[in-house]
Parts: sequence; C-alpha cells; structure tokens
Amino acid sequence: MSLRIGHPAPAFTVDTYLRGHANPHSVSLGDQRGRWVVLFFYPRDFTFICPTELQALGALHAEFGREGAAVLAASTDSFFSHKAWYEGDSRLRGIAYPVLADTAQTMSRDYGVLLPDGAALRGTFIIDPEGVVRHIQINDLSVGRSPEETLRTLRALKTGELCPVSWKPGQPTLSGATAAAA
Repeated sequence: MSLRIGHPAPAFTVDTYLRGHANPHSVSLGDQRGRWVVLFFYPRDFTFICPTELQALGALHAEFGREGAAVLAASTDSFFSHKAWYEGDSRLRGIAYPVLADTAQTMSRDYGVLLPDGAALRGTFIIDPEGVVRHIQINDLSVGRSPEETLRTLRALKTGELCPVSWKPGQPTLSGATAAAA
C-alpha cells in the first residue's frame, strides 16, 4: 500500500544523531504526537546537493519551531556516518535538528522513497499533530528542494483554510463561498 495524503503516517523508531550528543538516542514518530512534523529524507551523507538543502533547512529551523513543528532529517546512513559528516563539514556545523539513521531502510521503504541501491529519494513529508500525512513532495536525486516552500506549505496547512496559489501568511485565504464561486 502506498502512502497517501490524509492517511496515518507510518510509525518509526530509529537511532538519531543530534549535535552535542556523543551517542545515538532513539526517536519515534510517536514522540512527536501533538505537534507538526517536517520529515525530510535525503539520499546520502557526503554528497553534493544534500548539504545545500540541509544547510538551508537549518537556517529556517527556528522558523519551523515558531510554527510548532519538529524538523527531522533522515537518510539510510548510520549514526556514525551522520556524526562524521555533520561535525566535519563546515556547512553543516550549525545544524541543530535531529538526523535519523534509517539503516534498516524501513522508514525509507514505508514512506516510498527507498531506491534499489539503498539510498533515499529527496522526500519531504508534513505530518499533522494527530499523525496524519498532509503534504508529500518527492524529487529525483538531481533536484534540490526549497525549505522556504516547505515552510510556506506548513503555514498554509496550519490555517485550516483554502489558500490560493503562492499564498503567504498575512494574505487573505479563500472563504468557502468564494471557493464555490470559483
């Protein structure tokens, strides 16, 4: 069965790298219940496009936090690979969000981003506080994503209203009457 909008997000419990911690600790989707989750899969550590995305996501980490959202990055690499890369690459030294080690590849498979070689596609999932998938974006390996667009989408979803193209906070949403007339 494939993952779909409006359906429960697949549960997971995995080891996680978090800056400042010498050893892995366990994180689960259930730990995040009651808050929005932005789950951000990337192909592999020590690659070319990934650090540009991860750095941009890190720059917006506080903004996601102000929206009540947990940011979780994930790849199929191990805690030790994450630790070596995030602490050794100057572009990633400011990353404060957890990085999940999906070494069993279960998460990647459950979320539909696992490739035959064991890497993950660039998948972004927004999960609501009840654990329901509200947004899915999956890119091929060669195309990086926009964390700014992910933040905009999260904010739009949080309104619970109809948001027109390129909607941004502070702009009007569409009322039910307006939408029905359109």
